[in-house]
Amino acid sequence: MPQMAPLSWLNLFIFFIAVFLIFNSLNYFFFNKPCISHNKTIMKKNNYNWKW
Repeated sequence: MPQMAPLSWLNLFIFFIAVFLIFNSLNYFFFNKPCISHNKTIMKKNNYNWKW
């Protein structure tokens, strides 16, 4: 089986790191929607109870 060139390993590493960061940032902004309000109300944070 042929070995991959080091440049291909670097490209794969950068690709997977980019996918990982995009996935985590989308999950963060999907579950933690910032409440933009102009009045002085207390921002209610969603509390999730994870039951394993």
